Amino acid sequence: MTALLIRSPGDGTGPDPERTRPSGDREATLLGRPMPGDRMRALVVTLVLTAIGGFVRLQNLGFPTDGGTPVFDEKHYVPQAWQMLRNGGYEDNYGYELIVHPPLAKQLIAIGEWMLGYNGWGWRLSAAIAGTLIILLTIRIARRLTRSTLLGAIAGILVISDGVLHLQSRMGMLDIFLALFVLAAFGFLLLDREQVRERLAVAVREGWADESPYGPRLGFRWWRLGAGVMLGLATAVKWSGAYYVVAFALLCIAFDVAARRAAGVARPWLGMLRRDLAPAAWGIGMIAVLVYLSSWWAWFASETATDRHYVEIEGVPAGPLGFVPDALRSLFLYTTNVLGFHEDLTTPTDDPHPWESKPWTWPMGLRPMLYYYESGSEAAGCGQADCVRATMLVGTPALWWLALPLLGWGLWRSIFRADWRYTAVLVGYSAGLLPWFAMLDRQMYFFYATPLAPFLILGLTLALGQILGSARNGFERRGTGLLVVALYTGLVVANFVWLWPILNGDSITSDRWQAELWLPSWR
Repeated sequence: MTALLIRSPGDGTGPDPERTRPSGDREATLLGRPMPGDRMRALVVTLVLTAIGGFVRLQNLGFPTDGGTPVFDEKHYVPQAWQMLRNGGYEDNYGYELIVHPPLAKQLIAIGEWMLGYNGWGWRLSAAIAGTLIILLTIRIARRLTRSTLLGAIAGILVISDGVLHLQSRMGMLDIFLALFVLAAFGFLLLDREQVRERLAVAVREGWADESPYGPRLGFRWWRLGAGVMLGLATAVKWSGAYYVVAFALLCIAFDVAARRAAGVARPWLGMLRRDLAPAAWGIGMIAVLVYLSSWWAWFASETATDRHYVEIEGVPAGPLGFVPDALRSLFLYTTNVLGFHEDLTTPTDDPHPWESKPWTWPMGLRPMLYYYESGSEAAGCGQADCVRATMLVGTPALWWLALPLLGWGLWRSIFRADWRYTAVLVGYSAGLLPWFAMLDRQMYFFYATPLAPFLILGLTLALGQILGSARNGFERRGTGLLVVALYTGLVVANFVWLWPILNGDSITSDRWQAELWLPSWR
């Protein structure tokens, strides 16, 4: 996938145009299209849409509960977050050891509980804030990818209207935090790509870009460091964040090769190996590891946290890793034990989990999840005797049902049009989907697909930008494109409004409940 980023029209026979192109053309190629000049308007649009999205996420946040207790998988993480408040940052849970994820997201949930107490608002506040920040980031990232404030705004509307991101922002679970940090890392990589190209453009302009066949050194890269920090935080939420560490490190390297090639560097691959590989391994890989280990600060500081002294208690021999401190070896063994738990968490063929799903169903959201359900007198409020209240994790079909054609279009654009924007989005999407195909025997659920949603929306925004066209296409073409984009955006919003009752637990009639279940696999 990353190799697609370095394709150029000069890959055929004969002299390479990138090598013979005048320096002015190389500089223009490196810099690409400038950002639009409406910075203030873009800021206002971003803040207004983020505020609207925040209001939508926060309304009636304390409902539903199970008699004042958490619902669905909140029952694992919300009490553990409360334990962290009591214990100074770590869980105990000795009698029933089910601490199966790193601590960061639970620590973030604990902040809301500390502020608002042990109730629905308290254990969901941090998730709602994370979901609101995803709206802000998506708007800014889409604007940077498309160079259009309008398309950035459309991306924000799509994010607000996605059922998966909406409901996960209203649950005391972990996946919305993973999606937030992964998306932030992606945004930082885009900023790093632009900074690298700006530095190379200066070198081209001043005539020293090709003094070495490997190209110039690019200096310290703060945005790449920021991406490493965000990826470390993502891994500190769930270990699946490690997939993004690998994927985004490769993406960063491919960006560097493409930039050196566009600058006319004679040996861009060797230049990357000599100039960029080691700094990328440190700036993304090592920083992510250090940030991940830092998230265990309370566990390291404790004497009683789960398996804190595993090496000493179990008498684990030092072996060739005797130079590693016992605390780090205990954490490693604790982690491998938990990963073993995940690997062995399979569903018996004679007793499958009613809402389990496999990754091939996730792109289109074919098997959603029912988080909460009550009917009859307990669900009163619909104006009839037989009412239903439910919250179901379901992706807005007007968005998710376009995933497969979008992925096909993105691959075509990446391979045959060398469109790096689609390639970058596909890397982010694939890192959240493809690794799960290697472990199909274990239990999996649709909420694992939460990090896919922002990349799906970014890809759709790119496609909408092509439908919209530019002013150069003429008034009639632009007007037709604008009409199609407006109608589609309205369709997504209408679809979200239709799903609203089953995303928020509103009281509805049984007939309306049945009408919400569009596919047999939703039942």
